Amino acid sequence: MYTRKEYSLLIKRFKAENNLIQIIIGPRQTGKTTLALQVAEQYKDNYHYCTSDLPNPYSTNWIEQQWETARVLSKKSSKGALLIMDEIQKIHNWSEAVKKLWDEDKRKKINLKVLLLGSSALLLQKGLTESLAGRFELIKTNHWSFAEMKECFNFDLDKYIYFGGYPSAVNLINDETRWSNYIKDSLIETTISRDIFLVTRIDKQQLFRQLFKLGTHYSSQIVSYSKLLGQLIDAGNTTTLAHYLRLLESSGIIAGLQKYSASEIKKKSSSPKFLSLNNALITSQSNFTFNEAKANKDFWGRLVENAIGAHLYSATLSSNLRLMYWREGSHEVDFILQNGKKIFALEVKSGRQRESIKGFDIFSQKYKPNKKLLVGGDGIPIEDFLLTPSEEWYI
Repeated sequence: MYTRKEYSLLIKRFKAENNLIQIIIGPRQTGKTTLALQVAEQYKDNYHYCTSDLPNPYSTNWIEQQWETARVLSKKSSKGALLIMDEIQKIHNWSEAVKKLWDEDKRKKINLKVLLLGSSALLLQKGLTESLAGRFELIKTNHWSFAEMKECFNFDLDKYIYFGGYPSAVNLINDETRWSNYIKDSLIETTISRDIFLVTRIDKQQLFRQLFKLGTHYSSQIVSYSKLLGQLIDAGNTTTLAHYLRLLESSGIIAGLQKYSASEIKKKSSSPKFLSLNNALITSQSNFTFNEAKANKDFWGRLVENAIGAHLYSATLSSNLRLMYWREGSHEVDFILQNGKKIFALEVKSGRQRESIKGFDIFSQKYKPNKKLLVGGDGIPIEDFLLTPSEEWYI
């Protein structure tokens, strides 16, 4: 049985007998439920799993009913019981209900561990900060890395670059049309329509979908908001686009990286560099088959750069690292990682037509980064870089 690294962290926390709610946040189909059920095996029959992942969300009465079921189980064992609630953020006022029940258990000394799962960090965070302050710990999961896909499914580098890191889609890759439809229908559409539209107000849903498609089309590229406005129907303003982009990032599908600058104001007002957090989001919507993508030097190079960016992005989820890019005029550095006052610069030689490290030299002279890395070409081999946890490069 394969377990992700978060498994040992959860087991350690539960065995420590700490009085905190454990919460797993991460994108769809990245193993959150499997991880929770693997942890539940430690409780044998003394656990209760339930999910609110339905087209019509439950009310808080449902939370109370499931909680009472778990309380009954907790009385059957001196070790207590475990309650797992999946997609909890879909229930209106969920955090107030959980706070009430959790505090009751603490007063009555009911031995019930609680594990909550959610696929939208932004939507969960609101409830956590408003109602559950001081009562929870977060574990952030992300899309599967190359190392995980290689270990579990014997993926080589090219397969990972094209098919990405969705374990549930692996058995479909020999039928690329079926694989592509699965990614679009079961992952992308479900994330947008159920994880976002059902639980937050989106006034311009068609605009939201267009922004997602442009984000995948321009992945690993810097695009000004004015250019985006020119390509979108009923685009509104840049504030709306920036808000929608944050929602896409909170659901683990597309991020908009800020430009590195000594000024926070300039960072926030910069044009975003789009980054798809799983390459499958790009390739499933492209017109390239696996073999056609490999033969197209520019497209494949963009996939390589995006995969490296997504790998770096995963390190920011459990650390104080900030992932950005840098550009002045025609000079650019692909990725900048900042950790406090430390700066790390990374350039990718992926085979794309835009291959120059002059921007790397200019940035180094201006900002004196603590470490400079070149990936691909005559630098660190791409496979070696993706097989190594990204935080190991930045210590």
